[in-house]
Amino acid sequence: MTINSFVTADTSASDEAMVLIVDDDAMLRGALENLFRSVGMRVALFASAAELLAFAFPDAPTCLLLDVRLRGQSGLDLQTRLCQMGIQVPIIFMTGHGDIPMTVAAMKAGAEDFLAKPFREQDLLDAVAAALQKVRHRRHGMRKLDELRASYQSLTPREAEVMRMVVAGLLNKQIASELSISEVTVKIHRGQAMRKMKARTFAELVLMAQQLGICEAPH
Repeated sequence: MTINSFVTADTSASDEAMVLIVDDDAMLRGALENLFRSVGMRVALFASAAELLAFAFPDAPTCLLLDVRLRGQSGLDLQTRLCQMGIQVPIIFMTGHGDIPMTVAAMKAGAEDFLAKPFREQDLLDAVAAALQKVRHRRHGMRKLDELRASYQSLTPREAEVMRMVVAGLLNKQIASELSISEVTVKIHRGQAMRKMKARTFAELVLMAQQLGICEAPH
């Protein structure tokens, strides 16, 4: 996906992408701001790690462009600090002093990409688009899991119990015997669980159970 198609996609305000730029070179910050604003993206600029750490990260797909050799706290140190704070944001490192050990350290610590200055504008835009697309997919997955948990919580205790036994592979008659209820009652609870979970098939119900962690995925 290109940066333009990413930005022009139908999104809510909370999904409007943003790029955070941390570099102590004021001219480069200005040039990058103009580049990203020219493709319709929101941008926030920071001259140091301290400025970024004082920033309230938005609830939106966000990508961090980070210079490795910042004055004071380095980009690698900032990466570590963000991880310690539980801030999950894809980081694309920029450096004019790149070397193999530094690249390896950044990537092992979870960096999304590493670009050596001077880099082509299109390479940067492509890297940011790829990083933001991953963020959007992760956010979508988290929303779907939240919806799934809400559906599961809507089940009655008995419906949840029957669902757990069904996805564990027990037959209706086995469940009925285990719970001291009739097979007809088991079928009713099973049907209600399927309806509330919005599962169209038994396979879908099993997959949902695996995502909820109440059923082990096959090895």
